[in-house]
Amino acid sequence: MQIAVEISMYPFRPDYEQPILNFIGLLKDEDGLRVQVNDMSTQIFGAFDTVMPRLQTAMKQAFTEEQTTVMVMKVLHLGSKN
Repeated sequence: MQIAVEISMYPFRPDYEQPILNFIGLLKDEDGLRVQVNDMSTQIFGAFDTVMPRLQTAMKQAFTEEQTTVMVMKVLHLGSKN
């Protein structure tokens, strides 16, 4: 099952760029994921069973490192790959 996830991260601190870059870096480290970044969000494409565990790990690390962070996420089912 293929999915696309659009996620926006909002660290509540003046120097917000580095936590976002760290988060994106964790996503890009996973083989089998296609990660696209723009000014508004990050899109992750891949198999459900690859995307979700990596996303969970990256989110947990971000929440552990940051005092207050908001993440807004949308998940789209793209269909099954035969």
